[in-house]
Amino acid sequence: MSAAAPVPAPVPSEGTPNPVSTPAPVGAITLKANPGLRLQAEAKGSRQKKVLLLEDDAAFKEIMTTFINENGYDVVAVQNGVEGVHEVLASDFEIILCDMQMPTLPGDMFFRAVERMRPHLCDRFIFMTGYRGNGKVTDFITQVNGTVLIKPFHVDDLLELFAFVELRTHLLAA
Repeated sequence: MSAAAPVPAPVPSEGTPNPVSTPAPVGAITLKANPGLRLQAEAKGSRQKKVLLLEDDAAFKEIMTTFINENGYDVVAVQNGVEGVHEVLASDFEIILCDMQMPTLPGDMFFRAVERMRPHLCDRFIFMTGYRGNGKVTDFITQVNGTVLIKPFHVDDLLELFAFVELRTHLLAA
């Protein structure tokens, strides 16, 4: 019995992306979500779901805005709680994705402002923080029974929390 000759790997034609994947540089953010977890916007002709994103890091805010848009949401992105207050007064949001550490008006103070002005939005918050051991943040999240996402996070976790907040909002409205 003779051994079969190895089959050469296909060579991509010009203009075809290279099928070999290279690892992302250390610290890079990969925005490839599990397709089974993707949340679809409502059926054609209905209103697109809105997300308010509060994030002071411009590059991260841009990446998040693009990813959330690609997953069927309309995103309003602001850099601090003061700008967020203006947006909340002007519109309703299905999800409020809020960084805890921001200049001018941090996440906890923004939440308290929303709690006074538009309390029905409080169950729609997802807080983000990179400060895992910060006692003040932990105490606040516990006090308001908040949903928190620790940075860095995987985008699948973000989409799962979006689904959780939407389901909770639906159940609370029923």
